[in-house]
Amino acid sequence: MSSSSTPGLTRFNTAEEGDARASLLEVCASTTWADRLLAKRPYPDAAALFAASDCAMAELGEHDLAEAMAGHPPIGRPTPGDPTSSREQRGMAGATEELKAEMLELNLAYQERFGHVFLICATGLTAAHMRDAVRERIGNTPERERENVRTELVKINRIRLTRLAEGA
Repeated sequence: MSSSSTPGLTRFNTAEEGDARASLLEVCASTTWADRLLAKRPYPDAAALFAASDCAMAELGEHDLAEAMAGHPPIGRPTPGDPTSSREQRGMAGATEELKAEMLELNLAYQERFGHVFLICATGLTAAHMRDAVRERIGNTPERERENVRTELVKINRIRLTRLAEGA
């Protein structure tokens, strides 16, 4: 897909730096990640944007990852009034009260163990799938879990960057 066929990517490539930065920070809260993507504008197509995003994510240190994670609400508690948060966590909407309560408990246990929210690319996942994932990952070492978080952030960023490039 070329930038001429994607109005969102053209808009991003030609936007003032402050506006482009704001758009990127809506995708990912890491300022280092956003700076690295800004430095490589203009992008010829979405694939180049994804590649730059993936590369920047792979290079983020612990502080930068924490900053990126801080932009994500806990699973089952999307940010009120945030359509992105609600859309991405749609799988929790139909969960039973029991499952929602179990997710809350698991989220709290996970946060106590790792010091940050449980992060998963929730788009398209059911509540049961998310519950099973947190159950499985809570036993990981902090190092392994940091890499899981990085992988999930890559997936989330690609979905959000697709919307940006398409002009959604």
